[in-house]
Amino acid sequence: MAARICLARTSRSVSSIPTSFSRFAVKRVNVGAQLRSARAFSISAVVQEKKYTKDHEWVELGSDNKTVTLGISKYAAEALGDVIYVELPETGLEVNFDDAVGAVESVKSASDINTPFSGKVIESNGALEEKPGLLNQDPEGEAWIAKLEVENAGEEIGKLMDAEAYKAFTEESS
Repeated sequence: MAARICLARTSRSVSSIPTSFSRFAVKRVNVGAQLRSARAFSISAVVQEKKYTKDHEWVELGSDNKTVTLGISKYAAEALGDVIYVELPETGLEVNFDDAVGAVESVKSASDINTPFSGKVIESNGALEEKPGLLNQDPEGEAWIAKLEVENAGEEIGKLMDAEAYKAFTEESS
């Protein structure tokens, strides 16, 4: 660590540093560069594409191809207005395609949250019970509704709209 700070604060080249120290510094810099490359690669490999339903829910398939995260779209959150209450599904709840797994209430209206899959709820976002307004702030990120364990998720998710198709769908609806 000290080698990096020393090199960053001086304009001396590595060759002007004593031999024993310069080998350490070069290795340290090379290892750091390798780590940065590895981190960038691992982050990009984890990114999953969101898919959307006609009922304005989004889903994201986990890396295990069995876990699906479910939430409401930004379009839905904006249409609802200020969210004041979120009803979340119970962990362990068995659900079928198009079942209501929860509800969102706002100052304008209330809306059910439907699942586009059959499966089992394995987690609910408890933060929404205390702060339902998170749905207005980050509906397609930290404000996810539930995580489901589903069979054939990879096949089923292919039937949903990608971001571009969903955007076209919402523009037609407006």
